[in-house]
Parts: sequence; C-alpha cells; structure tokens
Amino acid sequence: MVLRFVIKRDGSKEQFLQTKITIAILKALEPTKTGTLMDAEKVSQRVVSILEKKFQRKPPNIEEIQDTIIRELEAAGYRKASHAYTVYRQRKSEEREIREKFGVSDFLKLGANALNVLCKRYLLRDEKGKIIETPAQLFMRVTKAIAAVDSKYGGDSNKTAEEFYNMMAAREFMPGSPAFNAGTGAGSLSSCFVLPVEDSLKSIFKTLGDMALVHQSGGGTGFDFSHLRSKGGFIKTTQGVSSGPISFMEIYDSATNTMKAGSKRRGANMGIMRFDHPDVMDFIVVKRDETKLQNFNISVSVTDEFMNKAEKRENYWLVNPKTKEKVKELNAGKVMDLICESAWMTGDPGLIFLDTINRNNPTAHLGPIEATNPCSELPLHSYESCNLGSINLGKFVFSDGKPDIDWERMKKVIWSGVHFLDNLIDANKYPIPEIDKMTKANRRIGLGVMGWADMLFFLGIPYNSEEALKLAEKVMKFIQEEGQKASIELGKKRGSFPNFKGSLWEKKGFPSMRNATVTMVAPTGTISIISGCSSGIEPAFAICFIRNVLEGTQLLETNWVFEKTAEEKDFYSKDLMERVAKSGSVQSIKEIPEDVRKVFITALEIPPEWHIKMQAAFQKYCDSGISKTVNLPNEATPADIKKIYFLAWRMKCKTICIYRYGSKSQQVLYIGEVKTRKPMKKAVIVESEYSPDCPSGTCPT
Repeated sequence: MVLRFVIKRDGSKEQFLQTKITIAILKALEPTKTGTLMDAEKVSQRVVSILEKKFQRKPPNIEEIQDTIIRELEAAGYRKASHAYTVYRQRKSEEREIREKFGVSDFLKLGANALNVLCKRYLLRDEKGKIIETPAQLFMRVTKAIAAVDSKYGGDSNKTAEEFYNMMAAREFMPGSPAFNAGTGAGSLSSCFVLPVEDSLKSIFKTLGDMALVHQSGGGTGFDFSHLRSKGGFIKTTQGVSSGPISFMEIYDSATNTMKAGSKRRGANMGIMRFDHPDVMDFIVVKRDETKLQNFNISVSVTDEFMNKAEKRENYWLVNPKTKEKVKELNAGKVMDLICESAWMTGDPGLIFLDTINRNNPTAHLGPIEATNPCSELPLHSYESCNLGSINLGKFVFSDGKPDIDWERMKKVIWSGVHFLDNLIDANKYPIPEIDKMTKANRRIGLGVMGWADMLFFLGIPYNSEEALKLAEKVMKFIQEEGQKASIELGKKRGSFPNFKGSLWEKKGFPSMRNATVTMVAPTGTISIISGCSSGIEPAFAICFIRNVLEGTQLLETNWVFEKTAEEKDFYSKDLMERVAKSGSVQSIKEIPEDVRKVFITALEIPPEWHIKMQAAFQKYCDSGISKTVNLPNEATPADIKKIYFLAWRMKCKTICIYRYGSKSQQVLYIGEVKTRKPMKKAVIVESEYSPDCPSGTCPT
C-alpha cells in the first residue's frame, strides 16, 4: 500500500512525502561524515518500505516515522548518524515543549533553554500576559531601535539595522540583557552603574532612591561605603553616634530585596570598603551570617602599599574617614588572613586593586575611581554607567583540515559591536539625570567575549596551557586594537567623548576617541545561554550536566564541541553523556580518548594559578576589567585563597574573586537528585540561569 498521509503531532493529516525522510536522514549523516545523498536515499527507501507494510489500515504518525528512521539507520550500519538523529529528536521535543508552554514560534533554531530564558524574561507580552513576539522579532525590535540613532549622525539606519540583526541572529554578538528593553520605551539599556555614598543622611538616602530607580530599570549598582564615618563615630548635628556603614548597607539590601530589577528579577549590588576604614574588620566578616547582605557581593579595596605590608606582615593605620586622623594600628598580614578565611567560608570578600585600576584609568583627570559594578569588572566614576556586549568566540572557529580562527569575520563583528554599543548610549533611557550626564560625558562601552572555552575546545587547546595563554593575549589584543580603531573612526565622524581633553587618549596622541573605554570582559549569564555558548572567559564548569527549566523539567545539556568531537571520534552515546553528567567530568571515563580528556578539562580540575594566569592574559589588552571567578573545589584551604589573591595582584589583575564549591548552604550549582530523567539518579544540576562567572547568582546579566 502506498502511503498518502502522515498524522501530525496536533492530530491533523498532512501529505506523506518521502523526500522529507530523505532530507532528515541526510542531515543525520552529514555531521558524522558517514554517508552521501545516495546512501540517504537507500535508507529512506527502506524506511518507506517498512512503513507501507506496517501501516496499511491507518497513516503513521510522526513519532512512528522517526522511530523507524532511527532503527533503520542503526541496521544499515550508520550508528553515529542514528545517535545524532536521536539527540536531534530529543532536543526538538524539548524545544516544542517550551514553545507550546509559552505559545511562541521560533525560526532562529534556538536551544530549549535559550527559548526558556527569552520567554520567561524578554519577549513582550500583552496585558493578559500572553507572549506577542518571537525571538526573531525581539532581535528586530532591538536592532531597529539601536540603529535608529544613525539618522542623528546622517547614517543609513535601515542598513545598520540589518547589519546589527544579522550578527545577533547568528549569535556572533549579543548585547547585555538590559538592551533587550530597546524599542519598548521603558527601562534602561545599561547593565552596570556606580553611585556615590557620601557621609550625610541626605546623600545616603538620595543614593538609596537612585539605586531603586536603577534596579527598577534593570541595572545593577556598585557603591564605595568608605566615606561613611565608622560605627560609634560622633555626629555633631545630633550629638549622637553613627550606626556605621554596615547598618546602611543593610538598609540598601532590604530595599533591593523588595524590588525586582526591571520587574524581571532581584537587583544586584557591589559593596566596597577600603582596607583602612575603621570598620573594615566587621565588614570582612559580615557575610559569614548568610542572612545578611544577600543582594550584595562585597570587596575590600586595597592599595599596593597594603599588599606589600600584608606580604611582610607589617602594621598599618586605620584612618577616620571624616577627620583623616589615624585611629588604630592593625597587622596587614592578619587582616589578609581574615579576608581569606571569610572568602573560604562564604565566597566574600573579593579584592579590588585600586592602584592598578587608577594607573590605567583613561579619565584620571576626573579623579580617582573608587568603586566597581556588581561583578567588579567595571571600575567606574560616580554616576557613571557602561553599556556591554559580548562577541561569541566559538562562532569564529572553523575546520578546513586544521581548525583555525576567522579573523576577518571577527574584525567585522568587532567594528559592528563598537558601533552598536556607541549607538546604545544615545538610545538609552537613563534612570536619573546625573547618570545621563556622566555616561554621555565619557561614553564608556564594554565590548567583551564569551565562548572562550568553546574556542579552546574546538582548537584542541587545554585551558591550563601556555598555548592557551598566548592565544588569549592574541585574541584580546586583536579585539582591543580593532575596537580602538572603530572608536577612533566614530570619533572622527561623530566627535570624541566630551571628557577627551586631558584624558589618557589625548596624552597618548590619539587624534580622536569616541569612547573612554572600549573593551572589558563581563559575566555573560543569560546572554551566553541565549547564544548557546560557554560563559565569558570561564572554563567549562561541567562537560555534561542537568539544567532545571520550567516547573520541574530537567534538560540534559552537553557542551556542543564535546558532542561534535564524540561523534567525529566515534565514542558518542546517550549512556556515556549521562555518565559524564554524574560528575560533569570526563577524566575518569576510559572510553574517551586520552587526548580528548586532556582538552576537555573543567573549572574545578584546573589548578587555581591557571585561572589567574588566564585572567591576567585577557587583562593585558583590556581597557576596563575582567569578570572572572576562580572556582575552587570544596577541599581548597584559606592558604590556597591567599596565594590566589597575591598572585592576582602581582599579575596586575584589577580585581579578584573566588568561589569554593559548597561554601554556601544554597547554591545554584550542585550534585543532586535527578527527578525527571530516569534512570539517572544523581548528576551535576544547575538552575535555569546559572553562569559560572557568577556562581553566587548576584549578577545583573
């Protein structure tokens, strides 16, 4: 009997076409390089023959056809293609589940978790909560709004919109997630802000109100609390005593807790205190109580002098921030011991190296920088914000015999990325006038990277190798140089940033510069999920893992380069991937070739010093800072953390933070029970928006 119809998943009938089966088989064969079109047609004919015999009284449904394809690929000896098709089928099923739940279509072929994040967070909804745009329409909305700025400078906004859309749709570049507000008329497009906290009740509570507006608009905030008088300090106007900066931080934390940033999530803060503030010892240990400052990352800001004294275990003076009088001597070595013990216990505090930051501050004529954004990669002046975007490095590797990097394509995306981020400054809606003024005076942008681990995997380079460090410098130097060239050209056409006169760029003889800073590396959080790549410059935290999405659904995710390698080297199987997910590591699985295991190394398997070396390699060619978390195994010691902090300082990193697995009672990555993917029992499990460059979850990305 000749088949005439097929039953679709919605129960309707559709004309049966053998060509669709042939195409599906060919797509399964192509990545495994195990068959040709003629081979696909042979298998297709076998599938049709079986279906015609089996379904003589009723048409087959799509699932029955796919089951037959898998069996016949296996029977014909195309085992790898059969596995590939099985994985493809599972993923499509997961994506359908997301689309059906949220009622959204998608022709960009995003992964299930990318769809989940976009549907939950960013796609527009009507007044009844129904999603009214697709991911492609979101990208179109954003790129049209940002490109429209070109008309202000005499450019072709339609051409620019197409250019911007193409690189976003290809996931070669993605702006920081607040930019997804573009085209809605609501919300800021910036991720990161620094606000001043001066020693007066008026300043403290004005900044509290400003913080609320920033969080409402979708941004995160950083503060230096070092200017506030210490606990017990005399207050002349009331004849009373101060409650101290930590008490005001708790007020900020409570206010943050009552709000959702941009009506989508809880806000994120960075709290900073200088090493010589009289309350620094209380500050260092404050987060040992997990109920306190839950919406804050905290860091101690230190100078080279302090670090030298800590190394030699010499004394230094605490200084009254109000009177500038010396109040007490402390041993710098003991203070550093306490910092490292607290970081070992809770992940906080990190360190901010003030001298390194200000030696490289391009706008030093405006005064020293004292604070950073929540993840510490962006040192900013008070009331300054920065617009962020990241290049997906994994999209610029190709294999034509020997794997290589497409530098020419990367250059085009770098120039387009600088153009996009500069436009974003003008398209932005700022939460308060002071931020509007300061941001436009310096026009800082932060063009960074994600997908670094993917690039190394594809090129067969271990993360903890000299070859990787050399490539890191080469890649970041290329982005830095091309990014600066793009900013110079924009400066010639549109004018340099208003504070250019007296800046480092003018002193170096640059003819123009549109942006005070061009490059940085931010935590990429949700945008790396949307782009389907590894986070920032972090190593992979797990090669395979389970991600919690929706309500109770758990998806198995595998690094795309590992999966591709497994198929090419013929060791792929669903069972093996689930075995890898139990620990996230491939090191103990002997079926995986040794050369593959050497390359696919995870964060906790990399010696801590290599994390710092990698951060320093990228920092060498970066205007701002680097978001990098040194993820440590549970057995790491405070002494290990001290070595990391000193090494980061010596290698001229601008900031440093660590996270020891298990140091918090609740964390967004854990080894836990698998509930919905039987027969798996335990595996590495992460929450839906986990990012290894922000393991605490306190990140506005």
